[in-house]
Amino acid sequence: MEQLGFDFGVEPRPLIKVTPARLSIYDDCPRRYRMTYLDRPAPMRTGPWAHNTLGAVVHNAMRELFGLPSGERTPERAAKLVSRHWRGAGFADAVQVARYAEAARRWVADYVEEHGADADVVGLERWVSATVGSDPASPSLIVEGRADRIDRRDAELVVVDYKTGRRAPEDSDARRSQALALYAVAAGRTLRAPCSRVELHHLPSGTVAVAEHTDESLSEHVRRAEETATASRTATDRLTEGGDPDQLFPARPAPRCAWCELRPSCPDGRQAAPAARPWDLLVPTT
Repeated sequence: MEQLGFDFGVEPRPLIKVTPARLSIYDDCPRRYRMTYLDRPAPMRTGPWAHNTLGAVVHNAMRELFGLPSGERTPERAAKLVSRHWRGAGFADAVQVARYAEAARRWVADYVEEHGADADVVGLERWVSATVGSDPASPSLIVEGRADRIDRRDAELVVVDYKTGRRAPEDSDARRSQALALYAVAAGRTLRAPCSRVELHHLPSGTVAVAEHTDESLSEHVRRAEETATASRTATDRLTEGGDPDQLFPARPAPRCAWCELRPSCPDGRQAAPAARPWDLLVPTT
């Protein structure tokens, strides 16, 4: 006997897997997205940037520090961890290397003194993931990524992101951050606890920028992520079908082209702004 089945003539929509970094790069410049994730062989890039080196060192030190029992998270230990992870790539010279190594040791030590180190940490560079969409009944995205730190405060989770850039963030920056919002959604799903608070911890200044999300504000970030993810996948599909790469992934020239790592491979970027030196984006030290 013939087996009965249902065929409504509608193919299920495949989920799009994204990270906050991929979404941000596409929003900033589709050409940079294509060069970063799609072009093969990989385009020529600049050398290392000192601010990236500095950020990586501080992140590594903070990860190791908060992996210790709270009683061992001392200012002295924090400073020693900076020395352990220190690298000098991208700096102007040995004098600048020494100055920023000392500054970074002071930042992390001051952070422990000012903010304490007794956080109840449930995730360090924790990989979190969630299936989401603007229509909860028909999710379209798998959002995933690695959060710097996830704390438990009372019964709720808090997403913490470290910053070492030139400008101290404000609460509005934390509220506007799509990455933090998506990490909050994914952390809540992965660790099965409410998560609405996100924080930017700026180590050079000791500033903590805070946002308390609502269901509505998180849903708005998800909706925007869905729009970006759909646009990037549509462009990628058309590129695979033989479409023009420069039309599908146009450059968006801006002052940031001065320090884009793909500048050597992007004529539009080179015309948009003079090249920055590898150390120009370092936060000033006193």
